[in-house]
Amino acid sequence: MRVIAGTARGKRLQAPRGMDTRPITDMIKEALFNVIGSNIGGASLLDLFAGSGSVGIEALSRGARPVVFIDNSHNAVRVIRENLHSCGFGEGFELYRNDVFRAMEILARRKTKFDYIYADPPFTVETIFNPLVEALDRSSLLVPEGSLIVRSPKRMSLTLELSSLKEYRANNYGESTLHYYHLV
Repeated sequence: MRVIAGTARGKRLQAPRGMDTRPITDMIKEALFNVIGSNIGGASLLDLFAGSGSVGIEALSRGARPVVFIDNSHNAVRVIRENLHSCGFGEGFELYRNDVFRAMEILARRKTKFDYIYADPPFTVETIFNPLVEALDRSSLLVPEGSLIVRSPKRMSLTLELSSLKEYRANNYGESTLHYYHLV
């Protein structure tokens, strides 16, 4: 796993040990940033279930500011901190060890908004996906032109009947699907 483009291009990233984290492959990450395109420079990104921090670090490398990383695992937060340091990032980000749902409530109370929200829940907890998308639908964390991207197992169907979000794209990559939503 590595940083694909930008100021930290080519830097190797560590992943937390164990089966709790399923790091995004370079191919899927590259496809994700091809869809986002050059709009990431200067954009804000929320990385939920951040794991290794790979997506948020890629965004930082491409000029996103600020990037907020959320993960409830002590081990994941330690690895993200090490990855940020090894890539030379000392600012432009916030890193929190917290439950994702609790963190979303805190961010919403602060009226924090993001251009992009990337969520990559653990594939081993399939019951979390639809409640997560529904909570994000209610959260008001996206700016009006923002995008939510959720990585899920390919075999899973995500909630499509939402009040403020609409899926506009879904791409399959091996065992994963990236679902893209925007505000309606």
